[in-house]
Amino acid sequence: MTTQIHATTSPEVSSAPLSETVAALVGRTLAELGAGHCFGVVGSGNFDVTNSLIRHGVPYTAARHEGGAATMADAYARMSGKVALLSVHQGCGLTNGATGIGEAAKSRTPLVVLAAETAGSAVNSNFAMDQPAFARSLGAVSERVHSAGSAVADVVRAFRTAQNEHRTVVLNLPLDVQAQLAGNQRQISPIGRPAAVRPAASSVKALTDLLLTAQRPVFVAGRGGRHAGAEILALAELSGALVATSAVAKGLFGGEPFALGISGGFSSPTTAEIISGADLIVGFGCALNMWTMRHGALIGQDTAVVQVDVEDAALGANRPITLGVVGDSGATAADVFAELKRRGTTPRTGYRTDEIERRIESSSRWQDVPITDLSVPAGEGLHRIDPRVLTARIDKYLPAERIVSIDSGNFMGYPSQYLDVPDENGFCFTQAFQSIGLGLATAIGAALAQPHRIPVLGAGDGGFLMGISELETAVRLRLPLVCIVYNDAAYGAEVHHFAAHGPVDISTVTFPEADIAAIATGYGCQAITVRTPEDLAPLEDWVRSRPDRPFVIDAKIASDGGAWWLAEAFKGH
Repeated sequence: MTTQIHATTSPEVSSAPLSETVAALVGRTLAELGAGHCFGVVGSGNFDVTNSLIRHGVPYTAARHEGGAATMADAYARMSGKVALLSVHQGCGLTNGATGIGEAAKSRTPLVVLAAETAGSAVNSNFAMDQPAFARSLGAVSERVHSAGSAVADVVRAFRTAQNEHRTVVLNLPLDVQAQLAGNQRQISPIGRPAAVRPAASSVKALTDLLLTAQRPVFVAGRGGRHAGAEILALAELSGALVATSAVAKGLFGGEPFALGISGGFSSPTTAEIISGADLIVGFGCALNMWTMRHGALIGQDTAVVQVDVEDAALGANRPITLGVVGDSGATAADVFAELKRRGTTPRTGYRTDEIERRIESSSRWQDVPITDLSVPAGEGLHRIDPRVLTARIDKYLPAERIVSIDSGNFMGYPSQYLDVPDENGFCFTQAFQSIGLGLATAIGAALAQPHRIPVLGAGDGGFLMGISELETAVRLRLPLVCIVYNDAAYGAEVHHFAAHGPVDISTVTFPEADIAAIATGYGCQAITVRTPEDLAPLEDWVRSRPDRPFVIDAKIASDGGAWWLAEAFKGH
């Protein structure tokens, strides 16, 4: 399926005017630096800079809320490999985007937030606030355009930090500075990316020694390993290691016979058992946190643990490790591979036995694990469908070229594990801040980053309704977006968490039934209500129709009593 996705663009302007304002200069400079896409909500404070971006060829998407715009920008940057931009009004425009900015900052997303700011002298302005302190409280880097003379240097500094340090940067744009005339300032070239951090020779030797003595090694690639799949896989094949990923890197080793899928709370019983049997676990760009290691339950008592990361502070931050290696994941894997070859190593069997291969093929995917159907035929019109049955059927209807985005909630394991993706660029998982309501905007940003793929969203009813204003954005962009809404008329994670502690009043987290299909139809989507697998038949027709509008599935799901990953997740609360 080929999708057509539309955004606001204008022909690129190659020459600077004889005199332009700082606002115009900021937009032109970001375009020349190679900014990928801008998302925002325009007010008086960011009107000029946003129009300058558009005028100089940066695509722009108008969101319905700054929170949605921030999350779209976050998802776009993650899935495109480009620096994304967020444009917001001073004060309330910035605070409205807080959760999306915080998610991006925690995820080390390369994002520049263009935040209009009241003039320093406007102490009584309704919009006045300490924006730098606010940005820092979210984990973002705070920068400012200080004057017409320093504007280009200020923008370059912010962009370089975002691109090369993988940081979210809030670039404050004071209104009085924006209005200054900048003069005729030179054009600039895109900023080069730094060379990969190579590990020390002593670290390469130490990791090589561990691999040569290990009998059952497992490599787990995280966000910092998404770019290094080929190098990690080559080292795994030589050293006899199995490969797995954290949730954010799902798809990295798709189709490999010794790939275990996701390590952690989403793991199938087979995957969890095999990982827990490892005598060496190596995390490549992976935090090895409570999610990926199930609070340490996947690490055997005598298992050696190695962590590879470009930042020394990340090593051992979540658990004790045997060896920490400061280095880029790809460079480290390549150097250790070369060291093994130098020592005359030939491909080792290690954990790659025939028995393990058979077990992986037969039961490492949740789709292959036998289940008892929980669907509830509670009376005519009141059937509720098992979310596993639902998701497995949808997986068969959708094209293989897809990009799946996940909101947060009790349901999230189902689309994460029952919907296959073609590679690491087919899965967008924004869970660093653990906020519900980001899913719809995530799916829009991801769709614009990967326009050749059909976008798919998995969301709960609570999160979907929380961010539903952006459904109009998806309709306006004519996105062929499949929205799977796991509707249990509740904040399901809280229901199951509190109910596990005995009889308790859960009226604060349950709601009357909402006809989400009808609401979505009002936005201009095609929508269906699903209670049985047969109700999904219109989806198959929609896929064949070369769609140019969203398809919303209001799935009335049966209770799972708390998803398999939920008990593990709430240990951290």
